[in-house]
Amino acid sequence: MSDRDAAPPGVIPIVAASGGYAPLYVSEAKIQPRAVSGWFATWRWSLVWFTQILFYGLPWLPWNGRQAVLLDLTARRFYIFDVVLHPQDVIFLAGLLIIAALGLFLFTAVAGRLWCGFACPQTVYTEIFMWVEHRFEGDRQARIKLDRAPWSAAKILKRGGKQLVWLAIGLWTGFTFVAYFTPAKALAAEVASLGVGPWESFWMLFYGLATYGNAGYMREQVCKYMCPYARFQSAMFDRDTLIISYDTLRGEPRGSRRRGVDPKIVGKGDCIDCTLCVQVCPTGIDIRKGLQYECIGCAACIDACDEVMDKMGSPKGLIRYATQNGMEKRWTRREMWRRVARPRILVYSLILAAVAAGFVTTVVLRAPFKADIVRDRGTLARLVAGGRIENVYRVQLMNGTEQKQRFRIAIEGLEGATLADAPEVVLDPTEARWVPLAVQLPPDAARTLGPGAHPMRFRFSLLAPPQPDAASADARPLAERLEKSTFVVPR
Repeated sequence: MSDRDAAPPGVIPIVAASGGYAPLYVSEAKIQPRAVSGWFATWRWSLVWFTQILFYGLPWLPWNGRQAVLLDLTARRFYIFDVVLHPQDVIFLAGLLIIAALGLFLFTAVAGRLWCGFACPQTVYTEIFMWVEHRFEGDRQARIKLDRAPWSAAKILKRGGKQLVWLAIGLWTGFTFVAYFTPAKALAAEVASLGVGPWESFWMLFYGLATYGNAGYMREQVCKYMCPYARFQSAMFDRDTLIISYDTLRGEPRGSRRRGVDPKIVGKGDCIDCTLCVQVCPTGIDIRKGLQYECIGCAACIDACDEVMDKMGSPKGLIRYATQNGMEKRWTRREMWRRVARPRILVYSLILAAVAAGFVTTVVLRAPFKADIVRDRGTLARLVAGGRIENVYRVQLMNGTEQKQRFRIAIEGLEGATLADAPEVVLDPTEARWVPLAVQLPPDAARTLGPGAHPMRFRFSLLAPPQPDAASADARPLAERLEKSTFVVPR
C-alpha cells in the first residue's frame, strides 16, 4: 500500500523524502476562552458599549428633518450632521482614510495592537457573541463539558437559544448597515411590510451572516489568518513599543505553592503555573512564551494574572504592558514612558496633527456652493440678432447646504461681454442644477478683440435671502467664487 493510500480521509498528503507524508491542513482545537474581569476588561466593554451605541444609534438620530448620517447613493449626496457632501467631495474621504492610517501607525508604535484588542469590529462583536454564549452555556468548563456531552433536550435548548440570539444580532447589524444608505424609518417600514428591495435584502443578509459567521464561529481565525494587520505589525514595532510582556526574571521557575508562601523560600518564581493567562486568551496563545503575532493586545491575561497575584499575596504586574528595553534593563514604569516621546513617535504625531488640522480647516472653510463651467461643444460660437457674437455655456451649480440659496452670475475680464439671460438663480436645499448661460459680445468689441479664444471669468455671488430692502441684501455677498473660461470669436 502506498503512502497516499495510507493517508487519513480528508488529508491531502505530501510525500516526503523519508517516505512519510505531511498534511497540508490541520484542524485546530476549538478555543473556549474563560470569562475575565478587571481594569482592562472594563475598558474593553466600555468601548463595546460606546461603539455599538454609536453604530446602532446614528441611523435613528434625527437631524434637520432627516437622520444624522445618511449616505444617499441614489441622490449622490452624503449627509453627516450639518455637512452635505457631493461626489466632488471625495477628497474628504481620502483625508479621513489618511488620518485613520496615521492614527493606526501612531497607536501601534506606542502600544502595539490597541486597535485590535479594544475597538476592532471583529473584537467587539466576538465579545458580544461570547457574552451571549456565556449566558446560555456557562463559563469555559461548562462549555467544554457541553461540547463533549451527547445531544439531549437541554443541549438543544441551550445551543438553539444561543443560535437564535446570534442570528438576531447579525440580522439587526445587517439592517443597521443598510440603514446608513436607505433611511432607517423607510427601511423599517419596508421590512415590516415584506417589501424590501433586492439590493437591500442582499446586503442585509450578507452583512448579517458575515457578522454571525465571523464573530460566532471564526473568531480568532480571522485575527490569525485573515487579517493582514497581524502580518505587518512588526514593521511598526521597535524595542520601545509597549507590548504585553511576561516578566521571566520574576516569574521563573514557575510552579505551584500555597497562598502566602514566599516563592523565594521554596525556590520558585511568582508564576504558579495556573495557566489562567492561557485560558482567558481569545487566540489561545501562552504569553509566557514571549510576543507572538497572534496576540491582539486585549490584555485579558493581565487582568487574570493580577487577580491571581492578589490572591497569592504577590505584587501585580507579572504580566504587564512593558517594552523590550524596559524588561531587559529593568526600567521603572516612568523610565519606560519617557521613551514614548522618541523621534519616531514625535514624527508620527506631528504628521497626524498637521493632516488632522488641515482636514478640519478645510471642512470648516468649505465653500457653501460649487460651480463648474462646461462649454457647449455643439455651439462654440454663433451670430445672433444685431450682429452680436454669442457663446453658450453650461454651468453646474451645487448647493452645499440644507437652506435655499440665491446666486448672482456676472462676467469679468472681457470688455463688453454680457449675459443674455437673467443673472440670478435660486437653488433648493442640496440641489444640483445645470444652468445654460449665453454670453454675448457686441460687433465692435469682437472686431477689436480679433478672432480666437479670449480669457474671461464667471463670478458667482451667493446672496443673502430676499429682504424687504433688496438692494442692501445684494450689496454684500455671503460668498463668491471665480471660474475661468474663454470666449471664442470666429474668423
